[in-house]
Amino acid sequence: MDAVTKLASQRAVVVFSKSSCCMSHTINRLFIDLGVNPSVHELDEDPRGREMERALAKLLGRNQAVPAVFIGGKLVGSTDKIMSLHMSGNPAPMLRNAGAMWL
Repeated sequence: MDAVTKLASQRAVVVFSKSSCCMSHTINRLFIDLGVNPSVHELDEDPRGREMERALAKLLGRNQAVPAVFIGGKLVGSTDKIMSLHMSGNPAPMLRNAGAMWL
């Protein structure tokens, strides 16, 4: 849990994902399209990946731990939450407040 918390607080937008997960790719692409440069941590390429995946699953309250998105050091959620925020136009204020975008 400490590794997740530490990594999540190091950048404005942090995405924990897996290189083989299409939903992780979709979320990463969405942020890039919004002009945000997320810090992406591929759990399947990290020696502590399994440990972090278990911690994220616990935080999210679900078995599927990726993608897990943190904005401004706070857990926002997974694909469903991020896409819902995007469709309602709400991620922009969160991203601006975190310093991830300026427009």
